[in-house]
Amino acid sequence: MTAFHKVIATCSVRTAMASDEPKAKKLKLSEDEKTESPSKKAAVKLRPNLLFGMGNPLLDISAVVDKDFLDKYSLKPNDQILAEDKHKALFDELVKKFKVEYHAGGATQNSIKIAQWMIQEPHSVGTFFGCIGKDKFGEILKQKAEEAHVDAHYYEQDEEPTGTCAACITGDNRSLVANLAAANCYKKDKHLDLDENWELVEKAKVYYIAGFFLTVSLESILKVAKHASEKNKLFCMNLSAPFICQFFKDNLMQVMPYIDVLFGNETEASAFAKEQDFETKDIKEIAKKAQALPKVNAKRQRIVVFTQGKDETIMALSDKIETFPVLKIDPKDIVDTNGAGDAFVGGFLSGLVQEKPLEQCVRAAHYSANVIIRRAGCTFPEKPDFK
Repeated sequence: MTAFHKVIATCSVRTAMASDEPKAKKLKLSEDEKTESPSKKAAVKLRPNLLFGMGNPLLDISAVVDKDFLDKYSLKPNDQILAEDKHKALFDELVKKFKVEYHAGGATQNSIKIAQWMIQEPHSVGTFFGCIGKDKFGEILKQKAEEAHVDAHYYEQDEEPTGTCAACITGDNRSLVANLAAANCYKKDKHLDLDENWELVEKAKVYYIAGFFLTVSLESILKVAKHASEKNKLFCMNLSAPFICQFFKDNLMQVMPYIDVLFGNETEASAFAKEQDFETKDIKEIAKKAQALPKVNAKRQRIVVFTQGKDETIMALSDKIETFPVLKIDPKDIVDTNGAGDAFVGGFLSGLVQEKPLEQCVRAAHYSANVIIRRAGCTFPEKPDFK
């Protein structure tokens, strides 16, 4: 996805002027923290369940395909869509015709997994909620979450099978077709509202939900978003795909007043601007306008971060726009861009949870994305090499 920033004003920021040179600012995670000088403040003590994610857990089925395959199923080279009836045969044909790889996926789950990988210790800093089927793919997802040291609490049901996502790769583009299946069956009253689960939500200080979940359970998102806002914690969300901005814009705009950090890429930003009648195609201007949308928690000014592939990442905060160059990479080293955006967010979240200066959050985001695009699927080496 994108690149990141420096920091913000009001209660969401700490400034330090120990020298003549201004220090990078930091975001406070919640209202119960004291505002100390960053030079005196000890490193944030990490503990389990500080970071909470909720979304659509999917098993990714990735393959390098040809243009004929894309054309057959009316797919754009670089897009994300929900499977329709005309795509039903796609999944079987993908497996039969091409060499496929299976990876635990789903945008939010990927980001939480990457954040945990960047943090390393302690385990289970990241919590994840979502719905799976009582089947083989569901068991694989549970195993993969455990291997990634993510504290996953799935709502398991037997009406629908575990969801899948076909990642059709051509060059450095990827067209994603998601068959949500079980992921679409998440129920607030059956899972989120249970005391033992809501306790995990309350333990978190940073929340992240991809826009894809707006198609599943708006009421679950709003319950978490309102909790974060009332407790002055950080609620982060992603535009995720043009179709979310177009066809689920009412749901998106119900959540927007609670969003402290909004992620997106240039394509999603353009779709969002068009739907909101921003009357501009300039990504920086779109970021500024999105940043200025109404917000419930006035203690924090919204931060908007838009990535642009290999081009600079844009961040809008307050009345300021900042840009960050991405890490250079030889095109021949790019294996799979599927998951790059999720990895960007995961790296950024790992910095947020540790209250790193926002410019360091951006560095972590760029590093994570750079690692992931060199590998198939949203996978990573045993340990990060990030300083």
